[in-house]
Amino acid sequence: MYKKIFIAVLAVLMMATASYGIEMAGITMPDSVKAGDASLALNGAGIRTKFFMDMYVGGLFLKQKSSDAAAIINADESMAVRLHIISGLITSEKMEDAVREGFEKSTNENTAPIQQEIENFINVFKEKINVNDIYEFFYIPGKGLEVYKNGAPASVVPGIAFKKALFGIWLCDSPAQKSLKEAMLGK
Repeated sequence: MYKKIFIAVLAVLMMATASYGIEMAGITMPDSVKAGDASLALNGAGIRTKFFMDMYVGGLFLKQKSSDAAAIINADESMAVRLHIISGLITSEKMEDAVREGFEKSTNENTAPIQQEIENFINVFKEKINVNDIYEFFYIPGKGLEVYKNGAPASVVPGIAFKKALFGIWLCDSPAQKSLKEAMLGK
């Protein structure tokens, strides 16, 4: 009798655990997402801070868990980044500046080959940014980067070179924030 109750409770706990990802700053990052036909698992998530204030929760989703930043950046396979805005201090202008700086660092100041793609991508941030807005960037091989804002399609940016530069914003040697990079890598 007790064994059956224990198994039932254990099953419920396992299902509850399986349906949630990582929770931080009051935000729950899902444990998985779909990129086209690929199921991606949460590799890791962390909080982007600036001047001691939490800005957004960022999560990295991969087909298989990895802590190898260079391999993730260079891989031509489905993957995703999800950003959940948690600060009202993030404006369109500040996000555009931060993204441009991120691309500069990610490409070692060689953005010229992907400048048009960067401009197309940055257009997504022209609309007012609010607390709890969610941006999702799904890379799909052969198609490019699908960009969503709050679940609605916003843009598609082609090219593996652009994908490498974008994921490099968080994972390169000079990332947006080292602690966020480590968290996204599951370390």
